Order: sequence, then C-alpha cells, then structure tokens
Amino acid sequence: MSHSKMDPQLRAPSRRQLLKWAAGGSAAAASLQTLGTAGLLRAMRGGGPGDYKALVVMYLAGGNDSFNMLVPTNTEAYSEYAASRQNLAVPLNDLVPIAPATPDGNEYGLHPALPGIRSLFDDRKLAFVANVGSLVRPVTRTEYLDRTAVLPPLLFSHKHQQAQTMRVDAGDDDALGWGGRFGDTLAAMNGGSPLSPGISIAGSTPLLAGNPTQGYHLRSDGSVALTGFTGTGGPALRATFDGLRNRNHPNLLNAEFAQTRNESIELDALVTAALATGSPLQTSFADGGPVANQLRMVARMMQVRGSLGMQRQVFFVRMGGFDTHGGQLSNQPFLYRDVDASVAAFQEAMEELGLENKVTLAVISEFGRTLSSNGQGTDHGWGGHYMVSGGAVVGGDIYGTMPRFMLDGPDDSGRGRLIPTTATDQFTATLGRWFGISDVDLPQMLPNLGQFATPDLGFLG
Repeated sequence: MSHSKMDPQLRAPSRRQLLKWAAGGSAAAASLQTLGTAGLLRAMRGGGPGDYKALVVMYLAGGNDSFNMLVPTNTEAYSEYAASRQNLAVPLNDLVPIAPATPDGNEYGLHPALPGIRSLFDDRKLAFVANVGSLVRPVTRTEYLDRTAVLPPLLFSHKHQQAQTMRVDAGDDDALGWGGRFGDTLAAMNGGSPLSPGISIAGSTPLLAGNPTQGYHLRSDGSVALTGFTGTGGPALRATFDGLRNRNHPNLLNAEFAQTRNESIELDALVTAALATGSPLQTSFADGGPVANQLRMVARMMQVRGSLGMQRQVFFVRMGGFDTHGGQLSNQPFLYRDVDASVAAFQEAMEELGLENKVTLAVISEFGRTLSSNGQGTDHGWGGHYMVSGGAVVGGDIYGTMPRFMLDGPDDSGRGRLIPTTATDQFTATLGRWFGISDVDLPQMLPNLGQFATPDLGFLG
C-alpha cells in the first residue's frame, strides 16, 4: 500500500477535506502557517501557476561503468584509455563523435548504443558532468595513498554509496535525502495539496526522505489500490473495513497505523481520479524497457499536476543491472540502449506537454567502476560521469574536470578506482538552485558544500 506520511497539522480527517485541499481550498493558508515565515516568503517568491518545476532522478543501480559511455578519442588520451580498459575498451571506430562547446584539449565520443543521447547533446538539451562522486572535501592521490584524506565512510560499498549519493551529507548515511529536503523547503508552493512533493515509481528510496516530506509510491501503471472489495460480499466487507479503520484507537501505534492507512486510501482515490483526466500521451516509450515505463508514469503525473495542486515535484525512477562484474561486453550495450531510448522518449514527452523548460532529468549512479578489467567486467569504483537533460540545461558540453584514463595515474586511488574531481554536493547544489532552493538554504542542506570552490557547476540556466 503506497502512502505519504505528512506533518500531523496537514493531515485531513476525511476524504472530503482532502479533496477540498487538492482543489486549492483554504488549507493552503494553514500549510503556509505550518511552514513559518521562511516558507511563506519562499512561496511568495515562487510566482503563479506557470512557475512549475520538477526534478526527475533516473538512478542506474549497481554502479554505471560510465567510462565506456563518454570516451576521449584523440590519439594520446585514447591510447591511455585502451591500455587501462584492456578487453573492455570500446573500439575507436565505433565511438560516435561529439563536439563539446568548451574545448579542453581532448576530443570525445559516445558509446555506439547512445544515438538518442548524442542527438540531445548536439541539440544542446543534454550535458555530461565529469567524474562525480561522494566526497567530504577535495582529495588528491597523494592524500589518499598517505591516508591523510578525509573520506566518506565505507567507500566502494553499494549500500553506503547509494545512501551517500542520495542524502544531504556524504559523511552520514542516516541523513535526510536531498530530494526530501528540497520538498520540505518548497512544499508551501504546492498550497494545501496532501500529495507529497516527492514521488517514487521505483519503491522506497532515501533520496526522498525528508521531515515531514516522505516519498509517495506509485507503480508504472498507477496507484496501488486495496483489493478484495468487488464481487459478492465486497461492499459489505468494505463497509466493515471502513468502520474499523475510522474508529478511535487509544493505543498510539494503532492510531498512527490507522491514520497512515487512511491517508493512503484517500491519496489513492485522489491520484487515480486525477490520472483518469489526462489525455493519452502521443510519445511512445516502447523501446526503453521497464525504466521507460516508469518515466511514462512520471510524464502522466506531470500532465495532471494542475488538478493535484503541484508546483514543485521531485520524482525517482530506477534501472538495475549495472553491477557488471561479469558479462559487461555483452550486457552494457543492452543497458545503454534502454537508457538511450528512455531519456530520448522522456524529453520528447516533455516537449509534447510543453514542459521542456520546466523539467530537468538527472541520470546518476552510486559510483563509477574500475578502469581496469577483471577479465569479464569491472569492479566497484568511485568517480563516474553523470548526465542531465532538459530545456533548462546549458547542454552540448562537459562540466567539471575529466580525469586521466590512466592506471596509477594522477586520478587513480589504486586498482583503477578514479578519485572524483566533482562532488555529489556540487551536482546536487546546481540542481537545487535551479529548483528554487536559496543560497542561504543550500549550505544547511549540504554541509560539505563549502569545502568546494564551485558550488554551482553552471549546467542549468
């Protein structure tokens, strides 16, 4: 059962009250009062109905080997790349050339399974952010090898680096998620809507954990409703169920459970009714696999944002299969084809809905993988490349600093694990500023941000 745990002062005692709030009723004022003066000022700055913005995080779970996604193609740099990658190197003639707007002395090409990404890059609607990773502060190879570097805990662990990538503090894997904190800060812009500003189409995620914001869960085909109330005896069973869930519970845990269940039922009705009002999308997501279906649901939710009262939203989708310790040569092209088709279709859908300048898609992973081959694939790394797409992206360029693709080179911490040259905090802060998070709030959300010279990487206009 999907649910969104809201602040108690925003909870509604009945479906009628919830629907009234969703329609933009008087609860907007109560919401602003709950969030305080800072929230009120942010909402006043937010503007009118046309000020919608959304962030969509597409998470490549397992550790994307992005060093085969974006590859240097000039002679010296490609030679280093090929020597390091060994049997995993993409042949030079197969790489699809791109021309970044800001030259850095190298030439680059994309994996041949990424023609849609290449088109978006050429159209200045997509950018790469080079060698991003979890950092507390900048780290050099010497500091790492001398054991004097200040590092996030438990590097190279899926669990911990997933958490660190999605949370606001790379040094605390129990911290709130940055998507949840964004939602907390700008929730007042959604008026009195009971729907969480954070929505996952891929189950629970720390990225959407805030206080009070919690992620609302959908499936690719819509909201998850209770079953068993149809057919003979169904109405009577539902009446009995409703009587039990609406009774007063003296036990606090029972009362909290009943309240959460009630919210889930009411939100299911609200979301299902809203989705039913949307027109069928003309954009086809058929070529992108399961993650494309998740993005299609994101587009459908954006289409009915007005009836749900939403001005700011953070969405989460997930694609697995990137833990390529083995079978990388055969599996990676299929993975990248799905990524390529999904990102291209989503951008097309945003243009169909007239939201291309209002929505930014960020494609991230918990870490990159080793430059070195283990014979069949790669092992857990550290830095890796991210992508961002959308009409607000200052695209056709590579942001950050590309590493040397060289084993035991200046960026190698050992075993081909490249030290990030851009922190996840910098990447997140750049998204946050565009989304509407103030320069005062960002350092409080991202406590390590002040350790880096460039808090805004400039990839969003």
